[in-house]
Amino acid sequence: MLVNRLRRGGGAERTLVTLAIHLPRDRFDVTVVTTRPSAGPLLDTLAAHGIRHVGLDRRARLDLVPFRRLVTLLRRERIDVLHAHMFGSNLWGALLGRVAGVPVVVAHEHSWSYEGQPLRRFLDGRVIGRLVDAFVAVSERDRERMVAVEAIPAEKVVVLRNPYVPRPRDSSRDVRVTLGLPRTGPLICTVAVLRPEKSLEVLVRGFAQLLTTFPDASLVIAGDGECRAQIEGEIEALGISSNVRLPGWWHDVGNLLDAADVAVMTSEREGLPLFALECAAHRTPLISTDVGDLAALFGDGAGVTLVPRGDPSALAGEMRGLLEDEVRRQRQVSVAATRLGRCELGNVIRDLVELYDRLSAVSPRHAGRGAPLYSIPSARGNKLSGTSTI
Repeated sequence: MLVNRLRRGGGAERTLVTLAIHLPRDRFDVTVVTTRPSAGPLLDTLAAHGIRHVGLDRRARLDLVPFRRLVTLLRRERIDVLHAHMFGSNLWGALLGRVAGVPVVVAHEHSWSYEGQPLRRFLDGRVIGRLVDAFVAVSERDRERMVAVEAIPAEKVVVLRNPYVPRPRDSSRDVRVTLGLPRTGPLICTVAVLRPEKSLEVLVRGFAQLLTTFPDASLVIAGDGECRAQIEGEIEALGISSNVRLPGWWHDVGNLLDAADVAVMTSEREGLPLFALECAAHRTPLISTDVGDLAALFGDGAGVTLVPRGDPSALAGEMRGLLEDEVRRQRQVSVAATRLGRCELGNVIRDLVELYDRLSAVSPRHAGRGAPLYSIPSARGNKLSGTSTI
């Protein structure tokens, strides 16, 4: 599996690591290659599960020499599947995978806006989409955009939902005490990499309006990123600093969700956000913009409450409505919990293995590699033979 970098990571990086460590060990020998310098807990997780990591350590966009190591590795180890994640690695994986003669090359898009950036659309549709054997989308909505906007061949675009995997828990930790919050009063939370597309200023402004009804409410924005200073400035300008906490990276997300009364996402775009799956698992009612497949997966007004993008007043109204109606909250989380099974890890891994198997069975590039590494499964369900994946 190929990715730009692994550090603390957003949803895409966490998904990659989850897939890498849960592919069946009796069938897959997985190596994760990062093109840029990487360090942190995601690499520690790979190491703890015995997954090899190779760092190319590119230092700049035009630093292309390290890619020679990747091509050499692909050829020397006769890699069967090159599975790239996110745009930069999708592009390099498509090009270098073909140069190295890898039988199966998969690109995996974890979502972007599909608007603007004509060069990006051209490269996705005319280069990556033509060179790879499959282009993975994480939602049906993304699949539709990839075909309609980027002209990626429809037969190549496959939907593979992100898997839900519980994070480590520390139930002994009292969130309110740790963050210096009041023992009582509603608690609103979100967890995100603080990027522009998360539109967290909308959450802050909506929360400021909520305080007119619930003056003792608290807001926790867990995560870090380039927009932190901007968000802090917005909070200070609104005069709500005493009610808001930005604790930075927060590893015990489950404990935070268990303590929260309502969770919120205000993103401009998402594929299938892992935070939404975590909210369903922890039975925390979620208010979100209509992004990814949330409406299709959970049902607008059933397992999730959807609000328009960029509308703090609408968000404040829905937060107020949920906080004032416990029956509604319980009904929503019950529905969400019943629909989480579609994203259970075992189901996602099964679908990924089936994708690798299908592509490998029909790949003409296995010719010349000696004995075939794969056999087509019979009607009795015989499994394919072992595979090496990078």
